[in-house]
Amino acid sequence: MKTIGYARVSTRQQANCGNSLEDQEKALKEKGCSEVFKESYTGTKTDRPVFNEMLNTLESGDTLIVTKLDRFARTATEGVNLIRELMAKGIGVNILNMGMVEDSPIGKVTLTVMSAFAEFERDMIVERTQAGKAIAKTKAGFKEGRPKLFTDTQINHALDLLEKYSYTQVAEMTKISKATLTREMRKRKAGLPK
Repeated sequence: MKTIGYARVSTRQQANCGNSLEDQEKALKEKGCSEVFKESYTGTKTDRPVFNEMLNTLESGDTLIVTKLDRFARTATEGVNLIRELMAKGIGVNILNMGMVEDSPIGKVTLTVMSAFAEFERDMIVERTQAGKAIAKTKAGFKEGRPKLFTDTQINHALDLLEKYSYTQVAEMTKISKATLTREMRKRKAGLPK
């Protein structure tokens, strides 16, 4: 019987605000985990190779510990299903901010309610982010995405230099990448706006 921990961060922001892998690992080791599986920046992708590797090491009688439900599963349904699968295999699940999830009627109700709150919290964050973005779009001068590194004048000058010099030479002279020069030249030839 072993006690295994799983730690995950899905964004750089999470890594920097109290949910870092180091913080999670410390909490898991304090609870007696002999091994901690760590996964970074998986976002909303379903591919979690470290998580799958960890699941393959668990056996009947083992205990899996995670710091929070949202570190373990992304949605209420996924969380409930994973915990049910683990409990069916005789593997205990301890979610530190909830407690041990037991295979009992009250344990199942607790799990469902807590999973729903975790999903609700995530949905609220997405909703607030979208609302903030919508407000920002109404303001004059808002541009979505990264700011341009070079002005239109700089790009036009570099494109004009291509009449005399190669892409590599112009890239070295202007510090504008060959990829950007190629893309902008295609736009110019196609008559597309800058």
